[in-house]
Amino acid sequence: MHGVFTALSKKLKESTNPPYDFAVIDECQDLSIAQLRFLAALGAGRPSSLFFAGDLGQRIFQQPFSWKSLGIDIRGRSRTLRVNYRTSHQIRIHADRLLEDEIVDIDGNLERRAETVSVFNGPDPIIAPFSTPEQEIEAVSSWLKEQVAKGVQPHELAIFVRSDKELTRGESAARSAGLQFKVLDEHVETTSGSLSICTMHLAKGLEFKAVAVMACDDEVIPSQERIEGVGDEADLADVYATERQLLYVACTRARDQLLLTGIEPISEFLDDLTETRHGKGLG
Repeated sequence: MHGVFTALSKKLKESTNPPYDFAVIDECQDLSIAQLRFLAALGAGRPSSLFFAGDLGQRIFQQPFSWKSLGIDIRGRSRTLRVNYRTSHQIRIHADRLLEDEIVDIDGNLERRAETVSVFNGPDPIIAPFSTPEQEIEAVSSWLKEQVAKGVQPHELAIFVRSDKELTRGESAARSAGLQFKVLDEHVETTSGSLSICTMHLAKGLEFKAVAVMACDDEVIPSQERIEGVGDEADLADVYATERQLLYVACTRARDQLLLTGIEPISEFLDDLTETRHGKGLG
């Protein structure tokens, strides 16, 4: 895809008639360098030709880079939306503890999270550690049954895990609950009447009434494989930041009910969810 966007950028720069006058780009925090170059060529410097919407706290795919250096300067032209219509106050405020109160990009654009409000309330998220995978599966199964008993439809339920390696734990919980389920692929097509199971990366953009985030074990999130693969301290800091943001994305897919489980020792990130203030170092 990198080559496609590079070729399109070149064609647009050579053209005197842009194919579109305006473009709206969502999830802009995950744009790649090639994609942003393409959009810069599409906008061609025309005033207000590009409108970007995104959330720095949900950056899970790309290393940070300077937009200004690629021809798109939003300094002084951006603002933070404060009202959250999708996620309950309780889920949002717990999930926000995974992130810094202020997030700054490479160009100096500042995003403050402390002033955000939700328009409805709900129960606090449940964080439950277990001694064995069997105990975790049984507990998640019971929780799923409770949600259905309360009137939540199977397609309004989801289970998220960090990677493909943990999918079987979600599948076992759904089977134990007697629920039909679908393991989502890259097309991310949910099915009416079926609970959805997928990795946290595929959860982006989805929304469910109730979500269980399973297998939040130590060395699963943050990913031990990613940590062992870094070359310097800056890379390590980015791994921790994006792993936090990945869990944040998974948690905020839940509208009303959120359950987080793991096998002891559980992820250090789950401790952060229960604290009013915390350090976010590499501890």
